[in-house]
Amino acid sequence: MDAKTTVYAKWLIRILIGLVAGYLIWHYWPAKKVETVLAADGTHLKFRTQQDHIELYDQQAWTPFFVKGVNLGAALPGYDPGDLPITKDHYLRWFAQIQDMGANTIRVYTILKPVFYDALVEYNQQHAEKPLYFIQGIWTPEEELIEKKDAYIEQIYNRFKSEITDAVGAVYGSIDIPEQFGQASGIYRSNAGPYLLGWHIGTEWDPAMVKNTNEQHKDKKDFIGTYMSAKPQATPFENWLAEMLDHLAHTEAPFGWKHPLAFTNWVTTDPLTHPGEVLIEEDMVSVDATHLQVKDWAAGYFATFHAYPYYPDFFRLDETLQDVHEADGTANPYKSYLRKLKAYHAGMPVIISEFGVPSSMGVAHLGTMGRDQGGHDEQEQGRIDASLLQDIYSEGMAGAAVFSWQDEWFKRTWNTMHFEIPAARRKLWHNVLTNEQHFGLLAMLSSKDGPLIIDGATRDWDALKASDKQKLDMSYPGLKEITMTHDEAYVYINAKLEQPFDPQRELLYLGVDTLPGGNKHAKELGDKTLDEGLEALIVLGKDGESEVRIASNYDMHTRVYGKQYGMKAWTPEEFVDDSGVFNTWKLAVGLEFSPPDSKKYGPFEEVAVGALRRGTTNPDSPQYNSLSMWQAQGDTIEVRIPWMLLGFTDPSSLQVISYGDKEKRLFAQPTEGIRLVPWLVNRATGKIIGLEGAGRYPVSQLPIYSWKPWDQVNYVERVKQSYKLMQQAYQSLGQK
Repeated sequence: MDAKTTVYAKWLIRILIGLVAGYLIWHYWPAKKVETVLAADGTHLKFRTQQDHIELYDQQAWTPFFVKGVNLGAALPGYDPGDLPITKDHYLRWFAQIQDMGANTIRVYTILKPVFYDALVEYNQQHAEKPLYFIQGIWTPEEELIEKKDAYIEQIYNRFKSEITDAVGAVYGSIDIPEQFGQASGIYRSNAGPYLLGWHIGTEWDPAMVKNTNEQHKDKKDFIGTYMSAKPQATPFENWLAEMLDHLAHTEAPFGWKHPLAFTNWVTTDPLTHPGEVLIEEDMVSVDATHLQVKDWAAGYFATFHAYPYYPDFFRLDETLQDVHEADGTANPYKSYLRKLKAYHAGMPVIISEFGVPSSMGVAHLGTMGRDQGGHDEQEQGRIDASLLQDIYSEGMAGAAVFSWQDEWFKRTWNTMHFEIPAARRKLWHNVLTNEQHFGLLAMLSSKDGPLIIDGATRDWDALKASDKQKLDMSYPGLKEITMTHDEAYVYINAKLEQPFDPQRELLYLGVDTLPGGNKHAKELGDKTLDEGLEALIVLGKDGESEVRIASNYDMHTRVYGKQYGMKAWTPEEFVDDSGVFNTWKLAVGLEFSPPDSKKYGPFEEVAVGALRRGTTNPDSPQYNSLSMWQAQGDTIEVRIPWMLLGFTDPSSLQVISYGDKEKRLFAQPTEGIRLVPWLVNRATGKIIGLEGAGRYPVSQLPIYSWKPWDQVNYVERVKQSYKLMQQAYQSLGQK
């Protein structure tokens, strides 16, 4: 090697050393900016459990830290969570909003893409005096666990341990995860460990899986790990959890940090007994955090539960939960449950890691104190969420994380999922009846929910592009014109009448035809008949009258729970085509049950969900209501109708529920679009204005409102009214 080459080599080595040193300084810089204390073994501690609470090391002292958390989902509208579409810009914007709300912690359910950890470190370096902490969840192979019902199957066991290893590497920025379908991947180099509050492994455990695991592996007991062990009374599944948490601790320790450990749990598998629970499966098996214990893990161990006030049904039925009352004497079963849960875990921190209600038109379960799973506008959602937070705080829990930060369109709910066909396209439209899509404090609204304000004015309609709306080319007696448009959540209708609309004097009906069949006559039609039937009927009138009704032989709810399941009363006459009957739109909120699946008989329960609230969707108006569906101003009427109320299973591909079934299942079929049939009825005389002409009214000759299928969505992001109420609630709990 000549002298010149030697000089080049030396410079190359110096550059490489400089790059490595620069990387190490950059990578470990967050740790130097975060105040910590060293444990006896030399590892860093920022958080620890102490008796029944969490503590934070700050200003050279341990101080109590109440977790004011927010659950952060992984999806955006138009995507599945496995697509992980959220960008760094999203995260940075959201972190600021979350912290402005008064929250101090984000909980994530699984490994996210590197941009999450990059954004969190960047944000916290810019807010070093008041960083935003996070709880890292680690997702189990949930589908395999539910299918195989055995946590010790080698494939499940190894896959979860591998996921734990990857999660630790992702948090500390020391792993490259290869691309894999439905899971996070990439190059992880940001060290977010200094901002980690704790670990949270697992999902809501399937009770049948837990029970079977315990029965199949009775030899799995007395696990003793380096950091986590199972007590003698621990079940085989609890031993499995102890082993997984010990593996997590083993994996984290070499990074020089220790953080509090926990596993996910929920009410269904809590360690309490519930005398008022009727369903066997809901009180069949327990997963008990007190059956595990840490050793040589100074950060400690805590319990965590998803706990909602409407599920399981014992929150309504269990008389033993009627012992705690509000100031006005009202029983508060949720608070009673929290008190019992806290007492069971005496001396151990308990975090309620999910709580909340959705701001949805649809309802899935009924609770007490009006705390139902759905049927709330944004104001009601915020009021209830804030009251639940106060219950959790006042009962001495170690923290609470509201579910959730953002609305998620891919979500399904048990009482609407059978009507969303094909299921794979659920993410491409926003179902107002699916309550699970509306838990967020950050609204992910359909693309015209904002640009089009329901207020009875037309200026926003005038601003729409000509290609984005359709004026129906038809003469309608009593109406000057009808214009329609749509987006991912609603069909919008703007109607101009010949006279100002007066609900005290008249009713406006808008019949909806999407398929051959349906009602050609009905009491609402008076003596008029149609040449083509209606699937749905929109009624606009006085408060309490306005709603969407469904033709009885088309009524999906009655077809499933009456004709198929036999839980709901029905008559053969209802299912005759052109029955002349339009039913109230309903959703199931409780299935009929009887022994041996339950301790006693329970009736089928349903609620009406087709009511159309009159109001405005202008968030700047004092009269704003997020569930407003129509408004009239003079001769102008604006209305928006959720797709499912009109029978649509997937508007993005123009599919509606068929009249028939296949193998006792509902199925979908294409539609050309919507024919709208308007008429007015004078209340005093019963006279119908519209539907003119001799013989049957020619619905088949009316113009069709149609649209092109879509595979990509647009949406409007806006904080809800509930955000402001939760801001007040979180900030009232103090600074930490």
